[in-house]
Amino acid sequence: MANVKDLIGLEFQPYSLAVEKGKIKELALAIGDDNPIYYDLEAAKKEGYDNIPAPPTFLQVIDLWGGLGSVEKVEKLGFKLTRVLHGQQAYEFFGDIVAGDVLSVTSKLVEAEIKPGSTGAMDIVVTENQYRNQRDELVAISRNTLIHRH
Repeated sequence: MANVKDLIGLEFQPYSLAVEKGKIKELALAIGDDNPIYYDLEAAKKEGYDNIPAPPTFLQVIDLWGGLGSVEKVEKLGFKLTRVLHGQQAYEFFGDIVAGDVLSVTSKLVEAEIKPGSTGAMDIVVTENQYRNQRDELVAISRNTLIHRH
């Protein structure tokens, strides 16, 4: 790879995935969240949701099952998987994501830089995913920072 900054604007293949009630429950159980809105429709409706809502980190489920796997994404960036670290994840929400929604995701690399490190240079890249529901409403954006040691 010549320069990591040349990757800015790189787009990944779009994908879509349905938000399933069972997957919401699995994630809530896995993270130890016992809030009844993630398990019980009546509790969710009592809190103002149309259906069982997805926990904030549920977008990782959408990306895991709908998008490129980690290996494929790292290869597309030209990085060596054994030299990649997950640096940061940030979410911004614009609407509810609930069971029954179908999210369509576009993803692109929006930032890239090279920084010196104690063991050599590091590429730091940020990808941004935009999540739209079946009504084409932007419901969330995630930003994922990857660090690639040279």
